[in-house]
Amino acid sequence: MNGFSGWRGAFFAALSMDGACRPEADHSAMNEALSLFRFLGDCARRGERTALVTLTDVTGGSARAPGTHMAVSECGASIGSFSGGCVEAAVIAEAQQVILAGQPRTLRLGAGSPYIDIRLPCGGGIDLIFTPQPALDQIDRLCVLLEQRQPVAVSLTTGGQFDIAAAAAGDRTCWQDSRFVVRHDPALRLVVIGHGAEPGALLRLALAYGAEALLLSPDSRCIDDAKRIGVPTVRLWTTGRCDRLATDAHTAIVMLFHDHDWETVLLLQALEQDPFYIGAMGSRRTQAERRQRLLDAGGFPAAIDRIVGPIGMIPATRDPRTMAVSILAQVVSAYESMIRDGSSSTVSI
Repeated sequence: MNGFSGWRGAFFAALSMDGACRPEADHSAMNEALSLFRFLGDCARRGERTALVTLTDVTGGSARAPGTHMAVSECGASIGSFSGGCVEAAVIAEAQQVILAGQPRTLRLGAGSPYIDIRLPCGGGIDLIFTPQPALDQIDRLCVLLEQRQPVAVSLTTGGQFDIAAAAAGDRTCWQDSRFVVRHDPALRLVVIGHGAEPGALLRLALAYGAEALLLSPDSRCIDDAKRIGVPTVRLWTTGRCDRLATDAHTAIVMLFHDHDWETVLLLQALEQDPFYIGAMGSRRTQAERRQRLLDAGGFPAAIDRIVGPIGMIPATRDPRTMAVSILAQVVSAYESMIRDGSSSTVSI
């Protein structure tokens, strides 16, 4: 383990860094990894050296989990965090020293660290790998894979190796012999299909959370409302199939129709694909009637049983904003479970 050689001056320089050198945060999606590696790529393309800092182990309490990254440029600009502001300036300062030396480094902060003036309020300790000058071709490969909505595995060593590959099913963030492997999944995508006040409330909350979103609706007011907040839209003209209803394993579909005649064909189409979550608004009686309509239309019982209904975590809510909170909480819970389990199958709740 290497020390904070000459870090104090850089520490205060990082605190007082000129705002012109700070990166512009990308708030368009919840995938922080994509924003972080785009930052590294942008720096490399303009000739600015960088370091990737990765949290590998946690002792006791910590605000971040293993696999969390920070990216730091030689001028002190950074993206990402390991705490609520307790250690970031010190990490930036150390990363700048790593960039200057051009040598990888490991470091422990908090409990068990010899540097007693850097402490985590939670009383825990974190271990970090500093990787100077991560290869641009590997950064670009990661960005392409995540933009294509494919899970990615980042492989790191304490000796400075940095490799990117498509993640295999079941890959986890963990040590694999001498390599630390970090899995990054695509952002949650939420496809909202419906009309009335509920779609707009859910879309606004989903954007605030950071999910990608798409609206399919026969309602011109819903379409206009979604466009105003920057959500892509598809106008539904009939109760038939929609060519734009395409999903992947990191997509959730939420049906919010009061006129349930719009649902049947679209739900059958959704069941042909592999979204991790399919849910539909309505009471238990509505769900039973929906199930019978889908059976009558040729749906398979086991497939139909994948549809979550009544939807949401708060029973019998009628207010659109409360319903939006209830639904998004359930969707995010299902997404996190799917990521944690490494499964791409639809979640039943």
